[in-house]
Amino acid sequence: MFYLSDAELDKLLLDDIAYGDLTTRALGFGRQAGKMTFCRQKAGRVSGVAIAARLLQKLGLEVVIQEQDGTDVNAETVLLTAFGQAENLHQGWKVAQNVLEWCSGVAQYMAQMLASAHEINPLVQIACTRKSIPGTKSLAIAAVIDGGGILHRAGTAESVLLFANHRHFYEQPDDWAAMVTRLKYAAPEKKIIVEADNIEEAFAALPAQADIVQLDKFTPEEFALVLAKQQILAPMSLLSAAGGVTLLNIAEYVRAGAQLLVTSAPYYAPPADIKVKLQPV
Repeated sequence: MFYLSDAELDKLLLDDIAYGDLTTRALGFGRQAGKMTFCRQKAGRVSGVAIAARLLQKLGLEVVIQEQDGTDVNAETVLLTAFGQAENLHQGWKVAQNVLEWCSGVAQYMAQMLASAHEINPLVQIACTRKSIPGTKSLAIAAVIDGGGILHRAGTAESVLLFANHRHFYEQPDDWAAMVTRLKYAAPEKKIIVEADNIEEAFAALPAQADIVQLDKFTPEEFALVLAKQQILAPMSLLSAAGGVTLLNIAEYVRAGAQLLVTSAPYYAPPADIKVKLQPV
């Protein structure tokens, strides 16, 4: 479970209910007791349940969690149920539903990518980048993990990745070995990743013996070509395929030999369909 601060939860709630629910207030039934259920309409991966539960609890609702994040459920499965006053149920409705739908959509897409890759090579790992939709990072990280993926970089301070934009500022921008050596010395506890934007850069980067050479926007055929060279020039290095990797083409990259794939595609997956039912008790 990933922790979201009260401030993050409050922001999600205040975006929708800062001034209460006018419809419920106008109809006058706000103090009636009721319950609210969240149901996944189609079978698939679940994410966002723990976060949705905390959102509802902040509104004074009693919450019963029926399914855990990261699990696969059948169609029409109830994920959680909330009990309390009608006004609080209505205030929590859309915020919790949005979290469940978006997070489950991301997790489902990641799970599908992994399933496609593992049919070919069960050792494949899929990492998601830090290029999440602005404002969704905490939710995105949790959803990626619930989908079975791993994190590529949660932020610039926790990993070393040498881009061309870094090399442009280095005194010898084509001296890959010097830069990798300097990075290994400066960050001895971190793996050193370097990115190549074309085949020529990849061939130049390999002899520097970085831990990972990331091939950005290479075709599967180009990836296979560099992989053959890597096994000769840098057998201890790992190649990763990044840029443009989606559910539609991941199998091609795995067949080309990729065991680590880097993607942002799950963040833009269609949301899951979560049906919400409110009723008096």
